[in-house]
Amino acid sequence: MKERIISLDVLRGITVMMMVLVNNPGSWGNIFAPLEHAEWNGCTPTDLVFPFFIFILGAAIPLAIVTKELNQQTFLKILTRSLRIISLGLFLGFYGKIELFNLEGYPLLLSKLIITGIVAYALLGNFEQKIKLYLVLALFFIFMFLAFSGIEAYQEVRLPGVLQRIGLVYFFASLVYLKTNIKGQILTVALLLLGYWAVMTLIPVPGFGPANLDKGTNLAGWIDNLLLENHLWASSKTWDPEGILSTIPAIANGIVGLLVGQLLNSNLPKNDKALKMFGTGLTLVILGLIWNQFFPMNKSLWTSSFVLYTAGFATLFLASFYYMIDIKGYKKWTTPILFWGVNPMIVFFLSGILPRVLSSIKVANPEYITSNLEEIPEQIGLQTYLNKFCIVPHFDDPKVASLVWALLNITFWSLVLWYFYKKKMFFKV
Repeated sequence: MKERIISLDVLRGITVMMMVLVNNPGSWGNIFAPLEHAEWNGCTPTDLVFPFFIFILGAAIPLAIVTKELNQQTFLKILTRSLRIISLGLFLGFYGKIELFNLEGYPLLLSKLIITGIVAYALLGNFEQKIKLYLVLALFFIFMFLAFSGIEAYQEVRLPGVLQRIGLVYFFASLVYLKTNIKGQILTVALLLLGYWAVMTLIPVPGFGPANLDKGTNLAGWIDNLLLENHLWASSKTWDPEGILSTIPAIANGIVGLLVGQLLNSNLPKNDKALKMFGTGLTLVILGLIWNQFFPMNKSLWTSSFVLYTAGFATLFLASFYYMIDIKGYKKWTTPILFWGVNPMIVFFLSGILPRVLSSIKVANPEYITSNLEEIPEQIGLQTYLNKFCIVPHFDDPKVASLVWALLNITFWSLVLWYFYKKKMFFKV
């Protein structure tokens, strides 16, 4: 393992922090505009979060892989880590579907928590390489069996997802790193982005007609529905924002990060590295804005212009942090952020489980007690109760209340991650 670059950990920490912030509002109906995704075309600050994480994942590859020799041992390490990330994401989809011996209520919740602990230990535990591989293969095939077995509880479980895409990007970007040089990697990015643009804008969509970029009728959505019918994003059911075809340009995001990571790992003077990153980032942003005129930025489709634009901003942010932290030495302020940067997977996974747990804990609904109206439920989830009756009444603006709930999530996980950091507990996939 090479020496860690603090600026990269800081950028990762801020990115994961933002993921938790935007994924945990008090109310999805009351969110400030910058904390919402673009409705379709466009790019908000929130839309930068996911591609930033993929960029950082790519940038870390040349810093983590000691040799560029692709042998069986290295391949199996890459495959194992990729499957572990994918399987963590799959479990988040399966968690809400778990049924066990007709259990209900708290017995079922306790069973889910026990299963969650077992899965987390299997996928985040530090075992010998062979044991890691056997465990993740067993879990992955269990998930696939349940999804396609015809068992009613799992017939509509979502299979794509954020961690699933991250795992796939890591796998392919790592192989690209090991099998190509810098020129080959640049060519790969160009081929992926141009190829995706051509496929999405030139190939007719079966059943819908000419190629288009509209919601639900584009080629990416058609492929998702064809290959993963009933296993897609619940809000759409016919396409998925982390679908199959749109993962191809996401790999390009990872490879751009890979290129920047190799620059960081080079023997160039630090000032030269920072200048090259600034120049590269600015160029990518400009190219993304130009391409946006012909192939609009769209996170759900992960369009080629979106890749260039977001990778450009990620490079600019990393260059700024690199200059400030690794060149100028302003490091004291980074410690609370490093708590997040060195333990990204555990907080992403557990922050996805916690809201589901809180929603399963039922408490008396004060509105039912005071009104006794039939349409008002007698019990509500603990998360709804805490937000609605402990946070919202203290704020006139519901959007502020919603943001406060999200910030409380950040505070809670900061304390948890501080404890892990102090105890030197680092969870690696």
